[in-house]
Amino acid sequence: MIERITVLYDAECALCARCRHWMERQAALVEMEFLPAGSPEAAERYGAVPWLGEELVVISDRGEVWAGPAAFIVALWALEGYREWSYRLSGDTLSKMAERFFHALSGNRKWLAGWFGHPSCASGSCRLPGAPAAGPYR
Repeated sequence: MIERITVLYDAECALCARCRHWMERQAALVEMEFLPAGSPEAAERYGAVPWLGEELVVISDRGEVWAGPAAFIVALWALEGYREWSYRLSGDTLSKMAERFFHALSGNRKWLAGWFGHPSCASGSCRLPGAPAAGPYR
């Protein structure tokens, strides 16, 4: 059984950073580590993964690797409130639609990120540009 996953995400993408912060606030059924795909630690630990930095990548503590839409579904699987959805999205009926949705979202993430703005992060907390310091995103 998988006990821990590492989620390698694009830390330069505001949408990706928001998704990471959202996932961190969810109850998880397995331990989740978030690691920027472009970081030296990611290159050292997972440099042999061909999609590193190009796709969302999830790696289990057992060495299993998922990229793109499959990684998205595994990340949902790790979250208590979304495990059932991960099973639904991986089924025959919705898998093609989930894959198309993920590719559309991923392919347009830089454009979509403009809607969110990149959070200003310092001292382990983030906030929206112009937001008061008392309202951090964690």
